[in-house]
Amino acid sequence: MTPVLRDRNITLPQGSVLAPVLFYLYSNDLPVTRRRKFIYADDICLAIQGQYFSKLECSLSSDMAQMSHFCRQWRLKSSASKTISSVFHLHNTSATCKLSVFLDGQHLWHECHPTYLGVILDHTLSYREHLTKTAGKLKNRNNLLMKLPSSTWGASANTLRSSALALCYSAAECCAPVWSCSAHTSQVDVQLNSTMRLISGTLRSTPLPWLPVLSNTEPPALQRKAAEKIVKHDSWPIQPDILNPPLLRLTSRKPLWLDLQPVDIKSRWRHNWKSAQVVNSHLVCDPTIRQLHFDLPRQQWSLLNRFRMEQGHCGACRRKWRLTDLCPCGETQTMFHIVESCPLTKLKGGLSWLHSADEDAVSWLTSYGS
Repeated sequence: MTPVLRDRNITLPQGSVLAPVLFYLYSNDLPVTRRRKFIYADDICLAIQGQYFSKLECSLSSDMAQMSHFCRQWRLKSSASKTISSVFHLHNTSATCKLSVFLDGQHLWHECHPTYLGVILDHTLSYREHLTKTAGKLKNRNNLLMKLPSSTWGASANTLRSSALALCYSAAECCAPVWSCSAHTSQVDVQLNSTMRLISGTLRSTPLPWLPVLSNTEPPALQRKAAEKIVKHDSWPIQPDILNPPLLRLTSRKPLWLDLQPVDIKSRWRHNWKSAQVVNSHLVCDPTIRQLHFDLPRQQWSLLNRFRMEQGHCGACRRKWRLTDLCPCGETQTMFHIVESCPLTKLKGGLSWLHSADEDAVSWLTSYGS
């Protein structure tokens, strides 16, 4: 429904601030239906639970008739073309069954993957379609961010981080409490890992625990876990459902109400970092703080991070392409060898000195990168 309130020369356009308030007042006396109603602005959803499709169809059609009568009484027009029916269950043999519901004599379209408040649903509530679409959206936005940096020039890490938070993370965290327990969240995490690689200037072989540390962003799983706290609000209608959940039928499902304990992201992040067995983890004592010299130019910042993780373009990489892996000094060339033991390129103080990135270390990075 798209209401427009008019009083002679007074008109409230769609999108105005006052229109939703006046509509809530106008529709406050919605009729009592057999089952529950969910309303957001002028988007009304009727929900019913039952064992047989025939009972569901009968109850929904009766409730739709009451809602239609209310709309006609108060001169509101219900749109049958924009109204759909959907069913959610775990009975695979009934996956192709459709509901037969009517509104004003018109048969409502049955949608297998409806979109409600921006979230794509499916009959098993696995959110696979929604997360696939979200991952595709993140991939397109990563392609836009990819235009900003380069291996030798480009935006700083701080600029890339701000752009990523606005473009990628805002889309990745939208409605996260709803789908955070889905088994398909890895599709979103893969794209966010690419986003963090763009910020830190690292390669695909970079250990995953290093990416949030170098990009100064919380790990995606912890961000989603912290977002679940918003469902614990005493005044919300959904609160009784959270406190009295239905029986768990499938052990593979992990609904959010199984674990609603508050999470301290920083403490959990520090604990995960200490338990992670990644190369050179001793360089970082606190992963939650911004690492040193986050504002270095793009070339020096990328090169510094690749030395930190010993993952960069060196002889050890050329071995994969069946090329020589020898350093000009005659030894096998690795990132650790370049900075620690090579007589031609080593830095006084080694990797620990390079991690601090003082003036001498930055000068060494500049000369090596050129």
